[in-house]
Amino acid sequence: MQPSLHKLLTSVDTPTVCNAIEVSQGKRGFNDFTRGTMLINEPTGVLVGYASTAKIAAVAPSEEPPETVRARRMAYYKQMSEAPQPVVCVIEDEDFPNAIGAFWGEVNTTIHKGFGVAGTLTNGVMRDLGDMAPDYPVVAGSIGPSHGFVHVTAVNTPVQVFGLRVNPGDLVHADRHGAVVIPPDVIPDLERAIHKMQDTEHLVLGPAREAGFDFNAFEAAWEAFEKART
Repeated sequence: MQPSLHKLLTSVDTPTVCNAIEVSQGKRGFNDFTRGTMLINEPTGVLVGYASTAKIAAVAPSEEPPETVRARRMAYYKQMSEAPQPVVCVIEDEDFPNAIGAFWGEVNTTIHKGFGVAGTLTNGVMRDLGDMAPDYPVVAGSIGPSHGFVHVTAVNTPVQVFGLRVNPGDLVHADRHGAVVIPPDVIPDLERAIHKMQDTEHLVLGPAREAGFDFNAFEAAWEAFEKART
């Protein structure tokens, strides 16, 4: 990813990215985004990076030998520490929609931030809201107090988070609105598409923010907007 694109993506919200993808594709109908309402620990937080994926479970203890469970967890941490940056951790909680194990709290956010991970996207649980690592956004499915029997069940595998399929290495953008996977063929054009979309929206937003805005001004602005938008 070009540094200029990374900087731009960290400055815009996920709805902007969704719209820009449609601008780049020249049509509506893009649907690689999460469904439903998700929660975030930092309201202004933005996650941008290539997905490093895993699965967890917590309702019941693992039936595997303890040494196997520990080895997989260490493999998980090694994967996160070595993933090419920028990287976003994407974890599917296999207990969803009845997830109870808060894998994401003070300890894991601090560890992952130390590894250089940009943030976490999960359908699972977070806790320690006042003690999470600062500037480490977690977009999660719920908030809860316990870690249950949380254990890693798979690493470096395709995952599902709120209806969104994420493969290892996918480019992910997420914030308080949810998350989106950016199609690879759109990436080279995305910077241009974001700027075009912002310029197009300004055709309406600019006049609407001026004094004396009325229906006639709106009608003229909307006509210009319709001609320019996808």
